[in-house]
Amino acid sequence: MTTAPPAHDDVLVLDYLASLWAAAGDLPPETRDELMNTVAGYIAMRRDLADDPSRVLGRLGPPDQLVAAVRRSGTPTHLRLPAGSVPAPDSPGGSERVAVALLTGGAIALPVVGQTAGLMIATVSPRWTPVQKVVAWLLATGPVVGALLLLVVLAGVSLFTGLGLLVIYAAACIGSIAAGLTLHGATRP
Repeated sequence: MTTAPPAHDDVLVLDYLASLWAAAGDLPPETRDELMNTVAGYIAMRRDLADDPSRVLGRLGPPDQLVAAVRRSGTPTHLRLPAGSVPAPDSPGGSERVAVALLTGGAIALPVVGQTAGLMIATVSPRWTPVQKVVAWLLATGPVVGALLLLVVLAGVSLFTGLGLLVIYAAACIGSIAAGLTLHGATRP
């Protein structure tokens, strides 16, 4: 199975979210998760309005400045969405779409970072049940663990050879895409 490379706009968003995640590394986990959800929802809402992603990201400002603003006074006012713009709990919102995009396209474009961000966003989302979240984590991480065991125990291949890295990368991509598709299927009304 082959997948198309992510569009340039998607890569911009994924890069921004990865930089934001890295910049927010010292924030308390709840604050960082809230920031990631808020920013992902903001980006998704603006993109739904057919806005250019580079303009949306420009309005957000650099990730380190956004994190500094959160450290000073909580979520910046320009990210607070009007009450009517928050999707109903039974319909997939922006953060759910971003989580699925990070798990599917992010697995290929930004290995490890995209998957981790997608799983974190999915974990804090109220849209999915705890069982669905656990299944997503198992699907995303299980093939990597299996590939590592296969390489080390059965094949005796060094993990850091070209073949070893390729097998681990392929397993990570397949597992993450399966997790994203599973969560996507669960977001349908």
